[in-house]
Amino acid sequence: MAQAVYEGFILSRQQFNQQGKLCLRYWLMTPQGPAKVIIPDQQSVFFIRQSDVAQAKSLIKEQGLKCDIKALSLKHFDGEPVAACYFSSNQHLFQAKQRFSQHMRLYEDDIRHCDRYLMERFIKGGVWVSGKVKQRNGYTEITDAKLKENPDYKPNLSMLSLDIECDGQGVLFSVGLVSEHYKSVIMIGAPQQTEQSIIWVEDEIELLQVLMQQVKAIDPDVIIGWNVIEFDFVVLAERAEALGIELCLGRDNASIDIYKGNYVRVLISGRVVIDGIDTMKNATYHFSSFSLANVASEILGEQKLIQQDNRLSEIIRQFNEDKLALAAYNLQDCMLVMSIFKKLNLLEFAIVRTQMTGLELEKMGGSVAAFINLYLPLLHRSGYIAPNLAEHGVSFESPGGYVMESKPGLYKNVLVLDFKSLYPSIIRTFFIDPLGLIKGLESQDNALEGFNGGYFSKTAHHLPKLVEQLSEKRQNAKEQGDAMLSQAIKIIMNSLYGVLGSKGCRFYDPRLSSSITVRGHQIMQTTRKWLESWGYEVIYGDTDSTFVALPEDLTAEQSQEIGKALQRKINQTWSLECEERFGIQSHLEIEFETHYSPFFMPTIRGQETGSKKRYVGRVEKNGHSELVFKGMETVRSDWTEIAKLFQKELVETLFAGGDLEAVAQKYIKKVLSGEVDHLLVYRKRLGKPLEQYTKSIPPHVKAAKEYKKECPSQFVKGSIICYCITTLGPAIVTTKQSHTLDYEHYVEKQIKVILNMFILSEGSSICSNQLKLFGDVIDV
Repeated sequence: MAQAVYEGFILSRQQFNQQGKLCLRYWLMTPQGPAKVIIPDQQSVFFIRQSDVAQAKSLIKEQGLKCDIKALSLKHFDGEPVAACYFSSNQHLFQAKQRFSQHMRLYEDDIRHCDRYLMERFIKGGVWVSGKVKQRNGYTEITDAKLKENPDYKPNLSMLSLDIECDGQGVLFSVGLVSEHYKSVIMIGAPQQTEQSIIWVEDEIELLQVLMQQVKAIDPDVIIGWNVIEFDFVVLAERAEALGIELCLGRDNASIDIYKGNYVRVLISGRVVIDGIDTMKNATYHFSSFSLANVASEILGEQKLIQQDNRLSEIIRQFNEDKLALAAYNLQDCMLVMSIFKKLNLLEFAIVRTQMTGLELEKMGGSVAAFINLYLPLLHRSGYIAPNLAEHGVSFESPGGYVMESKPGLYKNVLVLDFKSLYPSIIRTFFIDPLGLIKGLESQDNALEGFNGGYFSKTAHHLPKLVEQLSEKRQNAKEQGDAMLSQAIKIIMNSLYGVLGSKGCRFYDPRLSSSITVRGHQIMQTTRKWLESWGYEVIYGDTDSTFVALPEDLTAEQSQEIGKALQRKINQTWSLECEERFGIQSHLEIEFETHYSPFFMPTIRGQETGSKKRYVGRVEKNGHSELVFKGMETVRSDWTEIAKLFQKELVETLFAGGDLEAVAQKYIKKVLSGEVDHLLVYRKRLGKPLEQYTKSIPPHVKAAKEYKKECPSQFVKGSIICYCITTLGPAIVTTKQSHTLDYEHYVEKQIKVILNMFILSEGSSICSNQLKLFGDVIDV
């Protein structure tokens, strides 16, 4: 075999036993094509305290296990030295974990060796690989391999969109496949004349055989879909097993592996499966529903071909009566997923996230895993292992973000000053760090005091440096116009506090999280105090944003100049504060973000107190004026369309100084006349299975339960229930609505409630005549 060096990007990772020895298998995409990389004779590891070594050796002897125990210079956070337990066999590793855990604490025993191998070498997607090379059919095999980080390599991966159609029991009807140069549906049934690209097959067995042939011919690097991991591939695997077929979709003709635990993992050798829903959530997209129908409508402006409430019954009908229509539906779903991935650059986002964190491309969530990947190898090099959950014995709740009371009213000019990445900046400025906490408590003279007993070393830490590196990379990405990289880094940076504040993270310690949030409170309160001492009115503050009201007679240009001046002055003042009070450099940076003109802060419904996280204002962007709603009914999914339209027009009229009574009367008239019945629909998601609602039964659940008595339905956890309020109570919206709508309910709950928010406390800019008109309208 020839020796060679390749560069590539990791598609999948796996560990397996070969002749009783632990081996690692990585599939890469290289400029020369796919490569299968084998690293033999590996040893997985976990740690124990050195005080437990004697008992561990006794258990090894008793169980007949092969384990090499070595004392290390590494320590636990409490200062006790630890030993490493090395295993050449996965089987012996699992047996030892099971037996040891009954007698002693194990550390880092949940980290797979195929992950640790990459983590300890700082490999994040891109690699250099060397070893013995042999050309196989369709891929390169590299054995006796060694991997080294290659941060500069970025792959060009091909995608295949896959979608299945089946009945309620998972019996397959068809499979749609769409790639850059291929579109087809594999359909069970007798051939029919059509211009559609359909491969007709006799039964499920032939369907699966043709699927394997087509995937091999298309040869994608990435298979995408909508809920494709937990549904499509699970169904395909189960049907293949039931029919006695080995479903071989791998590049080396290996069968797929499905692992079911806390979540489902699909392993296809040489390929990676990426789910659209998970990727969009990782990229922090938010939708009222992540159904393909809803996301395609919002992102692409396209509708699915089957619009019925109960799609399953229509799919079954089409399979039995109109297979060409089902093929078109199946193919369109594939095309919608492909279009969403391309328009939002979801594959590029997954690649960038892997390059930044080392996570697998298809990894769901993963904030804690990303933190471990980035932090653990640095911690080891500082002489420590990671602790287990809650070993510090400290237990109290950290406060959330700072939210100040608002001053409700209508304002002509409002500035928003926003701290740039406040929590990461606090981490960097005040040295918040798990190792820094341990070292700070050991030597408080060289530490900065945090909160709730926390002290943080000014020199021994890693997280502040990680934040600094990420900040520099994000700034470079912005300067180079790389929006995807900038967004990925922002998500990672903002997740750092969330991880430290998560009880599911082994580094969780409330002294860490509270030293971030309480410091955030202090920073926001101090900034407000400075602004008010300079003669400005602060009307609201939330986590990292401060809202400042300016005099009404200022122009937009004058307001903008004040915003920029306040930005400079606050940053300069914080630099002086950190230097003089703490002897540290400030990395806090406030930005003048927005000028609202006008701006409206409502009261809490039914009260005179100002609301929180709810406001609306007008901004000028690129020469265009637009309304920005935050937390209002206009942007909430659980309010009707009539409420949203009414609130938007009411705000437009308020800002224009128009007749608010006329707007309210117009909408009440529309509701009572029945001309807007189609806008009186509520949409609410089922938070749990329908049958689990027993004590408290909210309206959408009541509507679903009543509907199910009359019609078979597929309401499951996560289903969006579309219902209306009739004179007989909540009812599912259907094309044949039989009950009269309760118009008084809609006037009361969707019009009057919103109207009440505009009745402000004294000092509002709304004149008393308008307040009287509000009272008149409310009495309608």
